[in-house]
Amino acid sequence: MQVELMEIREHLRRFAPFQALPDSVLDRVVSAVEVAYFKSDTEILTFGADIHDLYFIRSGAVEIYRRNGELYNRLSEGDIFGQLALMMNKRVRFPAKAMEDTLLYCIPDTLFTELFETDEQFADFVEVEDRSRLRQAVSEHKESNELLTSQVKKLINRELVTLPDTASVREAAERMTSERVSSLVIMAEQHERTTEPVMVGIITDRDLRKRVMAQGLSFDTPVAEIMSTDLITVRADQYVFDAMLAMLRFNVHHLPVLDHRRSIGVVGISDIVQYESQNSLFVVRSIFHRQSVAELQELTKDVQGSFVRMVNEDANSRMIGSAMAGIGRTFTQRLLTLAEAELGPPPVPYCLLALGSMARDEQLIVTDQDNALILHDDFDPKQHDDYFKRLAAFVSDGLAACGYSYCTGGIMGTNPKWRQPLSVWQQYFTHWIERPNVESLLHSSIFFDVDGVAGDTNLAASLKDLITTKAPQNPRFLAAMAHNALGRTPPLGFFKDFVMEKDGKHNDSINLKRRGTAPLADLIRVHALASGSRAQNSFQRIEDIVAGGWVTPRIGADLRDAMEFISRVRIRHQKLMLEQGEEPDNNVQPENLSPFERRNLKDAFQILSNAQKFLKFRYHPNRAR
Repeated sequence: MQVELMEIREHLRRFAPFQALPDSVLDRVVSAVEVAYFKSDTEILTFGADIHDLYFIRSGAVEIYRRNGELYNRLSEGDIFGQLALMMNKRVRFPAKAMEDTLLYCIPDTLFTELFETDEQFADFVEVEDRSRLRQAVSEHKESNELLTSQVKKLINRELVTLPDTASVREAAERMTSERVSSLVIMAEQHERTTEPVMVGIITDRDLRKRVMAQGLSFDTPVAEIMSTDLITVRADQYVFDAMLAMLRFNVHHLPVLDHRRSIGVVGISDIVQYESQNSLFVVRSIFHRQSVAELQELTKDVQGSFVRMVNEDANSRMIGSAMAGIGRTFTQRLLTLAEAELGPPPVPYCLLALGSMARDEQLIVTDQDNALILHDDFDPKQHDDYFKRLAAFVSDGLAACGYSYCTGGIMGTNPKWRQPLSVWQQYFTHWIERPNVESLLHSSIFFDVDGVAGDTNLAASLKDLITTKAPQNPRFLAAMAHNALGRTPPLGFFKDFVMEKDGKHNDSINLKRRGTAPLADLIRVHALASGSRAQNSFQRIEDIVAGGWVTPRIGADLRDAMEFISRVRIRHQKLMLEQGEEPDNNVQPENLSPFERRNLKDAFQILSNAQKFLKFRYHPNRAR
């Protein structure tokens, strides 16, 4: 084969759909290729004209337009165009223009038709829309992980072991020993709602140690006095991932499993381990056993190792984000316990708030700390503020030592503005919602991702009630939030006309958080606030806004796919940096992305761009100025 043809062959082989073609077929394609050159700003295809070739971009960049002249897409090296016209009536449907000097490989329509009819992978690639291709990439990844495909009922391997609430602690210990179980579901034989026994609590081997043995209680103590009654349950048809997330979030080791509201078994932490090989549950358990900040700091490598294992085992972004947020919450909770041990009990009830990605269960390995303190209205600044100032400093410094950097914007409980009684917080949110200002909301929008981590979480629930009541009733507030959500736009010119980051260390890179996941989370939040959704997680918010009719099911699916794929590329980038011993970040170098990632990222960024246009139309952010 001539040198020129070998060069064409090797270049085509780098990109889909040619990389999957057999050698003999690829040789036929190469032999049939004609090379065409177009100067910058010249037309390649005009609407309605005849078309007889599939075009492959060897170098340069091409803009694709709709028939009305609106820009549809931008393509670069390795992309193809013209396939839709060849599959229909061989008339150009999308005009094309060279953005810069461009070299094209032209593949005859007869060979294109033959490949389309005989090669299934080739046909699948060229006939799907961009969003369909992205959805296929996301769904294939999802189906590869058992945590999202195995239901909880698969883990139940024995009948439910119960005990009446009238039994003694001694009887509980004897039953657990004879049945070889680490927990018992406690049932009330008589209940006002039904004549059937009803689950009223659970007792575990840990309860026997901590609540009976350690407290010196009599073995004749009724189990009703030591059982846990604030039950965290999981449905039998939920996924193993949901059970894992509940254990991480609430720090429990046993979950009663319900089938049509009837308890059918208990799932323990050991049952999850066989599926959850990333060990994030073990990291959480280790955190609660550490007795100082220095000991907690030693777990940093374990947290990174958990993250790397989850990525290597194909966990999706929602699983990783939830697990990492669960670990972050646990660090915070343990630090608060250590702080109270050093400072003494709090003078008034309080709640520590997680904000931003931790509140949304979307935290990754690169993150800073965003938190605040809600204090009970009995708080007296002169008497009590010194305690909470020291408490906040202990937690913030501890988190920094464990890898959660200080917030450069000062959104931490150490800032007196964000360490206030509930009544002041209610005034904050009322002012933000009822008298919105674009500039003030730009700095405070993070507070609309809020979750109570520790302390009296009813204080956090009061704020959530206020938000979900007031936000949907204030269109000016929604307009101002929408305006701010449009401030960060995606890199649609990827790679040719995209303005890369220009900040020294990350020069000529793309920040996938700043230009991808963050603006997606911002616009999803606006729809969620408008709908009155109480969800924090972006994927759960999408479910709510689709159910409420704020976006169509198709748009909801597009947003889900875009968020998942951009997050996945960001996660993979951070994992590779950790494996190479480098400090992970959110900035990817274009040359380090595969053709598959570049192609699907462009699809995801296009979805983000379309969603921002819809947001601007729906909420008219200019009215809030």
